[in-house]
Amino acid sequence: MTRTPRPGTARRTFLKLSAAGAGALAMPGILRAQDKPSEIIVRAWGGAWGDALKEGVADPFTAETGIPVRLDFTEDNEIKPKIWAAVDQGRIPPIHVNWDTTTNATISALRGVTVDLSDLPNLDGLLPLAKPTGLDGYPLVNTYAYVYVCAYRPEAFPDGPPASWTVMLDPKFKGRIALYDDGIGFNPISVIAGGGTFEDIPGNMEPGYEFYRKLKANAPLLGEDADFTTWFQNGEIDIACTISVNARAARQSDIDVEWTVPEEGCKVDTDGLWVPKGLPENEEYWAKQFVNFALSKDAQAKWCSLLGLPPVYPGIAPPADLVGDPSYPTKPEDFAKLVSVPSPVLVENQPIWFAKFSEIFQG
Repeated sequence: MTRTPRPGTARRTFLKLSAAGAGALAMPGILRAQDKPSEIIVRAWGGAWGDALKEGVADPFTAETGIPVRLDFTEDNEIKPKIWAAVDQGRIPPIHVNWDTTTNATISALRGVTVDLSDLPNLDGLLPLAKPTGLDGYPLVNTYAYVYVCAYRPEAFPDGPPASWTVMLDPKFKGRIALYDDGIGFNPISVIAGGGTFEDIPGNMEPGYEFYRKLKANAPLLGEDADFTTWFQNGEIDIACTISVNARAARQSDIDVEWTVPEEGCKVDTDGLWVPKGLPENEEYWAKQFVNFALSKDAQAKWCSLLGLPPVYPGIAPPADLVGDPSYPTKPEDFAKLVSVPSPVLVENQPIWFAKFSEIFQG
């Protein structure tokens, strides 16, 4: 990829929202056309996720600034070591912006490879959810919340939605259950489903591991986001733990899928955006402007509506099909039904949980 040289002495000041409307970028005279990079590369997830980012943020950003945005669908855990190595070795990172889970982003922030975003104008007035916990400043910014729901085929549950995650242990669902291939989103829930309590996390995960040992007999399918929609579409699964975005995308494709929050709860989490250190000054500037744009009211409304997720910009109404939906928490009582594990706990323990999950299901 062609990079522009690092400017020598120019000091950048941040773009402000123009009076023309929320999310519009006011172009300061200090920036000339040649200061713009040839493109902004954003690491993203594919499928409905990438489509939503393109329509809700990337395309409007290009229309506003004239800078093309290229989405890089490299897996998040694959791009991370490449960014770290580039920063450690003084090379230019392979991307400008990383769309990442908050947990992974926190790991990178603690390593010191993320640019501080505290001076972004659109941080003002966002919900507290936008601020990463356990970190100084804004080495990343959370952009929305999401829930790992219990998605199911109504035909397989004629008596109503599953009341408990323990239904996964029923032999009649053998080979028709799906989880993420590292257990993400379900590892804390497995503890409660296995007879433990939230207070057992992370000190006593054994109830969850025992639940997994029993579940292994039912040969669950293990995959990534795009797999869940395909599996439901092909009628290969009856029940899954997946992010609500995937279940909603399946339903919007006329696949008969519903979702619920069982009695043990569902895990709620956040994703965010961050900018790696080591970019040329002008590229870092415009990378930060992309993040700033993604936090504007218009971008948040469009992007999060397409995803079907509650944004960090306040006062945005949920999509009509998600009003009152348990996967779209907006009030404290909504979040009370969900399981939230602090990011520092996830950073320290999630690799252990992933390894144990792999040991049980692949051993």
